[in-house]
Amino acid sequence: MLRCSFPVYRALQSPKKYLLYTLLMAISFLFGAAFPVFGQETADTSALPLEEVVIQAYGQNGKIRDVPAAVTYIGRSVLERFGPGSIVAAVNTMPGVRMEERSPGSYRLNIRGSSLRAPFGVRNVKVYYNDLPFTHPGGNTYFNNLGYYNFSALEVIKGPGSSLYGAGTGGVIMAEHLTSSEQAGAMVEYSSGSFGMRNIYGSVLTATGKVKNKIGYQHQESRGYRDHSRLSRDVLTWTGHIDLGANQELKTTFVYSDLFYQTPGALTRAEYDANPKGARPGNAFFPGAATARASINQKTILTGASHTIHLLPALQLKTVLYGSYTRLLNPAIQNYGRVSEPHFGGRSTLKFIRAFNSSKLTLTGGAELQQGYTKASVHRNRQGVADTLQQYYEVATRQSLVFSQASLEVGKWTVFAGLSLNNLNLGYEAFFPRPAALRERTFKNKLAPRFALLRDLGFASMYGSISQGFSAPTTEEFFPSGGAANINLAAENGTNYDIGLRGKLAGLNFDINAFYFALNDAIVLRRTAGGGSEFINAGSTSQKGIETGLNYPLFQTTSFIQQGSIWLNHTYHHFRYKTFTKDTFNLS
Repeated sequence: MLRCSFPVYRALQSPKKYLLYTLLMAISFLFGAAFPVFGQETADTSALPLEEVVIQAYGQNGKIRDVPAAVTYIGRSVLERFGPGSIVAAVNTMPGVRMEERSPGSYRLNIRGSSLRAPFGVRNVKVYYNDLPFTHPGGNTYFNNLGYYNFSALEVIKGPGSSLYGAGTGGVIMAEHLTSSEQAGAMVEYSSGSFGMRNIYGSVLTATGKVKNKIGYQHQESRGYRDHSRLSRDVLTWTGHIDLGANQELKTTFVYSDLFYQTPGALTRAEYDANPKGARPGNAFFPGAATARASINQKTILTGASHTIHLLPALQLKTVLYGSYTRLLNPAIQNYGRVSEPHFGGRSTLKFIRAFNSSKLTLTGGAELQQGYTKASVHRNRQGVADTLQQYYEVATRQSLVFSQASLEVGKWTVFAGLSLNNLNLGYEAFFPRPAALRERTFKNKLAPRFALLRDLGFASMYGSISQGFSAPTTEEFFPSGGAANINLAAENGTNYDIGLRGKLAGLNFDINAFYFALNDAIVLRRTAGGGSEFINAGSTSQKGIETGLNYPLFQTTSFIQQGSIWLNHTYHHFRYKTFTKDTFNLS
């Protein structure tokens, strides 16, 4: 494996540097193109023409150009364009998607503005991993539990996916660890980089008869660019694909993740100018990040299975069951939080497909249920040690949805219609410092419809869709760190309009999408006088934009060069608060 990069902006400052840059790029290109010849062949579709990509979004299991939705896909070849330290750079090649690391290992994901209410973490986005619901029923996703090697393919649905995937106006991510194209063998990889970065990975993939198993282990560490920003992550995974015969398939998943990273905190402009590498210093009220030993120590176990069976030639049933447990310790500048979060659930989907003459009818129906329990205590932080108990509470969260979808293909036209019924029940009981009786909050009968229309133009497909979604507050927003509980928060709800064009013309693959999203009861973060967090419903937003992906293959596969292409992705977003008030100030 060889990855090279050179600073373009400096190379272009003089003719001599330009020639040197061109020579270096040519050498890098030759090595990068020649080395893959010695690897095994891959059927990864992420580098093939756009119409060849097969995705699972909205249960289509078909070509991406036949799906009337804003869906983006990246596979292993895209992931391998960048270093194995994280998937951030690869994800950021997707139009309309922005991924950040607040601290090394602390991910923040923004799909069309979905992180409006998330100063950190992954919220308002539903995530599935190997078909298993990965998002906690409380709405939070510990995406940082997974390392670079835990992904072989990622599909991102931009905008509300509530008609099939439940609560969330930001979007849906479906990730896979083991693809059907991977062959049996063993692999060991080591990489290192600046600031003490080291990455060690080993895997064994066995394929005997109808059984395929992949076991992998990853250890990653770095000391970080800033003071007090060390990272250590260990991930052990096992994924199995078993052909049970009689049109049955079983997919199994086990993930154990042990993650630790330090949080250096934010700096003022003066502090940054004095020392950009420094951690947040202390003041008269709170200790500095290093003194408080501010960090995240997070252990997670996820296990589950996905079973698919063809009951009849035209009838397919997929059933998913899973269980997960997370233990989180968070010494922070204000306090020390200890959280225990077990959750479990399942999903079942029944699909009927009937073809007649030049038409095809597909009916999909099913249900999903998640149940989670949170036990949280907040302590005084005494230099990284949990001291005097300040707060203790328990939260039970149950999220359920029933969904249905129909699609009808008639000639060059395809009509889609979907609807889901969503429910969220929250039970909160405080035990310290003042015991309080059980309080409940229920979001009932949140209907989320979706309608879409697609026209096959031959060289391309054109589609339009209208979808509604709702997103209930997460557990972290109901009960913020350093702030008072607020179970009176309302759910966000909004309507999204999409129009897009996908296809291939004169060898150029293109995917162009325009959208408008109107969000009501937007949840936003406020800071308390003591520096704590609180969330409120602040108003409404107007979010519109254009997202474009272009890919032009340079040549076909030869004995010397595996593949080559020129690609360009572009995002234009224009977001505004239609109504927004803070105290007596109107900031619309």
